[in-house]
Amino acid sequence: MTETRPTFWKHVITVLGGTLGAQALPLAVAPLLTRLCTPSEMGAFSLWLGVVSVSAVAATLRMENAMILDHEPDQQRTCFRVVFYTATITALLVTTVALCARLAGNHALQRLSWPEVLTVGIGTWLTAATQTTLAYATSHGAFGKAARAKIWGAGTIALSQLVLLFVGANGSGLLAGQLIGLGAGLLSARLQLQPPSAPISLVPDAGQRAYLHRHAAFWRFSLPSNLLNAVVSQLPLFLIGLRHGAVAAGLYALTQRVLYAPVALLAASVLEVFKRQSVQEFQSVGHCTHAYRYTFKVLALLGLGPSLVLFAFSPTLFAWIFGENWRAAGELAQILAPLYFLNFIASPLSYVFFISGKQKIDLIWQVALFLMTATAFSAPGTLQQNVLWFTVGYSVLYLVYLHLSWQCSQNGMVTA
Repeated sequence: MTETRPTFWKHVITVLGGTLGAQALPLAVAPLLTRLCTPSEMGAFSLWLGVVSVSAVAATLRMENAMILDHEPDQQRTCFRVVFYTATITALLVTTVALCARLAGNHALQRLSWPEVLTVGIGTWLTAATQTTLAYATSHGAFGKAARAKIWGAGTIALSQLVLLFVGANGSGLLAGQLIGLGAGLLSARLQLQPPSAPISLVPDAGQRAYLHRHAAFWRFSLPSNLLNAVVSQLPLFLIGLRHGAVAAGLYALTQRVLYAPVALLAASVLEVFKRQSVQEFQSVGHCTHAYRYTFKVLALLGLGPSLVLFAFSPTLFAWIFGENWRAAGELAQILAPLYFLNFIASPLSYVFFISGKQKIDLIWQVALFLMTATAFSAPGTLQQNVLWFTVGYSVLYLVYLHLSWQCSQNGMVTA
């Protein structure tokens, strides 16, 4: 049986409480951070964070999503062991590649400091481990504990960055504060949830290999699809930094952070509940059209107001809140507002590709998105023109994406 609407909203509010704290704290200190660091420093840190975000997707092989389907303790323990192993290997590889590329004089990595280059693997591992632990919480309906862990991690990041910048740490303060907060969030999650112990092995054993084979669709289709999605989300920042400089990258990074807040705040909260509800409906009736329609309406209503405000007033709001030096970031936000409204709706509903076993469709769409993004930001033009072309192309693809996800919600259950 699917969850009732009161139960749906009860879980959403619980997750929302944690996400609200996790997003409100960084946003609350952002006006102070933007006055303690330059757009160039923000741009360099955002490039590091972008590399970590992409690497963390590869580090999990997207196997944390299998945690929602497997509730048996032994299976979940195996999932943790698989992810911790792949995350460790990925962290070592990413650090080695970044170090060698920096020594070879790679233009993009020259914008990163040596501490940023040497810690990219640590950030990757901590992020991957946290994502997997929070997926474990979702599989057991432990939304409250997950919420508290998110708040603890985000609060530690915000406070650490603010204190370190205040004492003169400059761009290094942003990096150190992020790592401290990631560690604090992971520790909080594991202490509260008490997930199965998962020692890291030097070589995957038979149980781990069998688990990878059983859930092959996740690393065969979901991994490249989500990896492309992560690359696309960071690709504008990378290309802007290369073509228009670190200052422009810093402006876009602030825009991305502010516009992503409604998605992370509300849509991600709805997603955590939609995962359980849609799986339950698939298992009981063979489709999840009821959960899909209801969630679509909720997301559309929640996202409309903030998107309209950003579209109408973002340049003035950015200048007032973050300082006049950041008004140009508000102009970018004004262009991107319609896109982020569609993102707000489409992102949670994309989970139907996992539970319907249609990850291949999602992968094809992600390839099209990658090609469109690379084209939009590689074309000649000003920063504003590149962002406008990106917004138009991405919005059209999102409309296609919503249509495909609705079609998937009507299909019978296919093993993922």
